[in-house]
Amino acid sequence: MLMKSSTQSLTEQLSARISERIRNRLLAPGARLPSVRQCAQQNGVSPSTVVAAYDQLLAQGLVEARKNRGFFVRESGRAAHAADEEDVPPVDPGLESAAANWSTAHWFAARAAGRRGVSPVNATALIRGMFHKVSDKPQPGMGVFPPDWLESTFMPAAVRKVTSSRSLQDFSLQYGEPLGDAGLRRLLAKKLATLNVHTAPEHIITTVGATHALDIVSRTLLRPGDPVMVEEPGWAVEFARLAALGMHILPVPRRADGPDLDVMARYCEVHKPKLYVSVSVFHNPTGYCLTPGSAHRILQLANQHNFHVVEDDTYSHIAPEHATRLTALDGLSRTIYVSGFAKILAPNWRIGYLAAPPTLVEQLLDTKLLATLTTPALLEKALALCIEQGQLRRHAERIRTRLDAARARSVKLALSAGCTFAAEPVGLFGWVETGVDTDALSQRMLDEGYLLAPGALFHAERKPSTLMRINFATTQDATFWRIFERVRAEQGR
Repeated sequence: MLMKSSTQSLTEQLSARISERIRNRLLAPGARLPSVRQCAQQNGVSPSTVVAAYDQLLAQGLVEARKNRGFFVRESGRAAHAADEEDVPPVDPGLESAAANWSTAHWFAARAAGRRGVSPVNATALIRGMFHKVSDKPQPGMGVFPPDWLESTFMPAAVRKVTSSRSLQDFSLQYGEPLGDAGLRRLLAKKLATLNVHTAPEHIITTVGATHALDIVSRTLLRPGDPVMVEEPGWAVEFARLAALGMHILPVPRRADGPDLDVMARYCEVHKPKLYVSVSVFHNPTGYCLTPGSAHRILQLANQHNFHVVEDDTYSHIAPEHATRLTALDGLSRTIYVSGFAKILAPNWRIGYLAAPPTLVEQLLDTKLLATLTTPALLEKALALCIEQGQLRRHAERIRTRLDAARARSVKLALSAGCTFAAEPVGLFGWVETGVDTDALSQRMLDEGYLLAPGALFHAERKPSTLMRINFATTQDATFWRIFERVRAEQGR
């Protein structure tokens, strides 16, 4: 809220607010700022105040004015010149790198949003939001549990026990095992067996989080331009990551029982994809779980058309053990299993892992070694203690119980606010129908101190959406929903 009593003028406050969002990438390069009249209405100031604020941003080189089109977040170097003068994507034709491909994809997303007069919150904005707080309020768009949910005494105790060991100096003064700590891998193999995923410790590779595991698989099995099937709606970061690597993304509509198998079959015939990326259990953002029938058909297609399947089981700790998993049915033949502990235990420990077919382990390990050499043995040993002593299991049970209660409260508040659910509310996330363009809504809610996850984020090609993803753990506050209702009503006028 802009305050007249502030030590800064209204112009300075507005300029500072917009510049902070640009620097934190909450306003993407190439995105169009609201018109002077729109910005004045949204912030309760005069048009002259907005003009003065935009002038300050121009002077700082953060925005640029385009004749008869308005103000845009400035893009650096040749890209900005190309977008302004030639009205073509900011990509150097002499470059065939992943960076150039991502620049083009990013430009088209910004252009699509710009035509609608809004500035998109993109995948990296959500990530940055985890590190640069929009405010001290609970954030509905976040993809993690609140820190106070994850607090424990057993994690620090495990670290102290590991560091007090006489062997601390031995494993601190040399690189860890290439595959990862042997003790942890043995425990992970036992954990996977409870999910009917049977593998040996030597076929498990520890990673710097689950995202790193997905990246290892992509860099090992794919080359720029290769077609990859990804569920849509799907994890925004996965679309962005694959685009950055220069992959040809083939979006597969995700339904309640699994992917659209007819679409997958057509892709297989026409494009011959190399990989399919799936979140089988508590799919992000819908919460859908794969059915056995769909799972069998997916594996038939994989065998028939010779592609691998990556199963991202990030939410395994809050999911039922009996849920259908592709890797359990396939026996790690064409499937690769990926999971981690950031969501449930310690985001900053950055411990993930993958389990792979024996024929792929050495190739995947080579990719890991080239990127990170080895992973931190100290934290892996501490995690092994937490698993071995049953503390992680009890912690996960507490989280599930707390999440069930939070979900019930959040659903009731969302329905009272006039929203509906596009999918059954389960797991950590809700897929909510708002009735308004959530790209525009997300920018208005930023002014109130809330970072949303608009529905357009979860599509390979950004397009208008009235859906948004909410985190049940961070949307239990009635104050958020009251503000949401007011802002949505203002947007609809």
